[in-house]
Amino acid sequence: MSKDRSIGNTIADITIYTVLGLLALSIIFPFYNMLILSFSTFEDAARAGFMLFPRALTLENYQRIFSDAQLISAIIVSVRNVLFGVAMAMVMTVFASYVLSRRNLPGRKILFYFVIFTMFFSAGLIPWYLVMVNLGFVNNIWVMTVPNALSVFNMILMRNYFMSLPDSLDESARLDGAGEFIIMWRIIVPLSKPIMATVALFYAVGFWNEWWNAMLFLQDRSMTPLALLLRRLVIENTVAFGDVMGHAARATAQGPVHSRSLELATVTVATVPILLVYPFLQRYFTKGIMLGAIKA
Repeated sequence: MSKDRSIGNTIADITIYTVLGLLALSIIFPFYNMLILSFSTFEDAARAGFMLFPRALTLENYQRIFSDAQLISAIIVSVRNVLFGVAMAMVMTVFASYVLSRRNLPGRKILFYFVIFTMFFSAGLIPWYLVMVNLGFVNNIWVMTVPNALSVFNMILMRNYFMSLPDSLDESARLDGAGEFIIMWRIIVPLSKPIMATVALFYAVGFWNEWWNAMLFLQDRSMTPLALLLRRLVIENTVAFGDVMGHAARATAQGPVHSRSLELATVTVATVPILLVYPFLQRYFTKGIMLGAIKA
């Protein structure tokens, strides 16, 4: 009987690992192919289909895009959005989460229900646009950070994590004369590194990929973020690295480059920074999500 169970378990493990391996491969391969094509020469990029192995590698595509002042400006704008946006969002989220996690707060549940209400209902696009215009966000670079400075979903995760901490920590701190701000800053926040790292990662990805508000409210091309530049390049096909992106070839000092390789090189530049952040926050990610998702 035990032998049959052992064989069955082995078959099940092999099946599960095979399916998961194929799923992982289907996710990884497009990124691998994107990376290969971004380093490809004009001749290789002009051929149809996928490439499992590179035939010839060149840095010409990356040299070309990094020589364009518009791309450099877009990268700087996106980095600024991430730095200022994450700092602003974390401060607001920590304060809001801490307040709503206090069990002795009068009307805490009613206030929390009002916050939850905003996740499911909104006034609509036109009223929201008019409010943004009246607040002075037209052609204002802060339109990419201030309106998104507080995510209700992230706040709920952080609130639930705060509520999972023992109440004895608060009680002992109050006996020592600590106020609410001291309790939050010196006790709750240091003990909440997993959820802090997780929420900061969520905010960083959101601000790095911000393009919607920029497309609606920004006319100054110097304020264009990388995500909006990438959208115009790949979807609208209107961004030029010195000329019109609709052409298949770009003349350079070393020879022609293919528009497809330029597009994928730009996508790589936009994707790699966020991918590099994940390994440093991975050890906090699972713990932060699991504890923050528990209803308290």
